[in-house]
Amino acid sequence: QVQLVESGGGLVQPGGSLRLSCVASGSIFSFNVPGWYRQAPGKQRELVAVITSGGSTNYADSVKGRFTISRDNAKGTVYLQMNSLKPEDTAVYYCNAKIRPLGRREEFDIWGQGTQVTVSS
Repeated sequence: QVQLVESGGGLVQPGGSLRLSCVASGSIFSFNVPGWYRQAPGKQRELVAVITSGGSTNYADSVKGRFTISRDNAKGTVYLQMNSLKPEDTAVYYCNAKIRPLGRREEFDIWGQGTQVTVSS
């Protein structure tokens, strides 16, 4: 069974940094358009950043210049480097990717379980 497993969340002071990682586990044929989303209490889930297989990136306006998304195709891993964190970045961060398992023709939209990021002094 294919899963996405996030790590790297935690508590950080305003202005600090965190690096989130998301690893695809299981037998995977392809790992496409991985991205990060977040959901703050009482708010809808929103896009933070996505990256294509060609390396093109798209960021939410609120994180441009502070967050950087990257990927390692060979490892089926996507990262989110978060710098200059603000209290409004506090949320549960979710990894997402379109994954085609080995031996399957279909592509599935897979979500991780989420990792909490809290920015507070």
